[in-house]
Amino acid sequence: MFDLKLAVLVKQVPATDKVKMDEKTGTMVRSTAEAELNPLDLYAVEEAVRIKEKTEGTEIIVFSMGPPMAINAIRDAIAMGCDKGVLLSDIVFAGADTWATAYTLSTALKKFGGFDLILSGERATDGETGQVGPSIAAQLDIPILTYVSKIREIGYSKIVVERAIEGGHEVVESCLPALLSVVKEINEPRIPSLKGKINSKKAEITIVTAKDLGLDPARVGLAGSPTRVVKIFYPSLSRNGIIVDGKDSEKAVEKLLQFLKDKALI
Repeated sequence: MFDLKLAVLVKQVPATDKVKMDEKTGTMVRSTAEAELNPLDLYAVEEAVRIKEKTEGTEIIVFSMGPPMAINAIRDAIAMGCDKGVLLSDIVFAGADTWATAYTLSTALKKFGGFDLILSGERATDGETGQVGPSIAAQLDIPILTYVSKIREIGYSKIVVERAIEGGHEVVESCLPALLSVVKEINEPRIPSLKGKINSKKAEITIVTAKDLGLDPARVGLAGSPTRVVKIFYPSLSRNGIIVDGKDSEKAVEKLLQFLKDKALI
């Protein structure tokens, strides 16, 4: 038997599609939105817990970046079987794009250090970019394995996985440490047990700020984001139609045919 040090990256996302946007900054207002653990991150959490169950002495630390209420997403992951949590929460982190988010998280991962494997979901349902995981791997200078659908073998120094690709799967071997971005095919997330929920309430959650990480405020959050939303607008929907009176069937058919011709449908 062997032990590993695992990190799982999770994000708290809006639990509804009715979110508010800050039109000045072009960022989502998260403080007032009903939130939940990103559904696609559940598969990364589940896979980390399964690795822990197959090894001895393995520890899982959950990392997330967000407002104070994002601690609930970390506790949800701990309820599933993770051990500890680290929340990166600071007003200067607000408005971060994918690069600034990856920079902040990778700095925290270095600080807590020594991870053999880092797992993330395929993407977050609020941003749909899938860029943060690969960017973190690049900034940590470790291999990145994306779209992982199965872990075939894992040991002290290497991992063998199956990746979902167009038309099938491919088998890839990598050295450790590495970062895995997993897809839904990899497992079926468990429902937290009562014991897990109790443990999550008592679990150690470390709150980390930009100062704790020694980060320059100009390189994080909105100030440190190379990409910006320059304009926000809401699409307007307009529907123009005609009402055909069916009392005179012949005229009704003529009107319908003319309408279809005008729209180049016939």
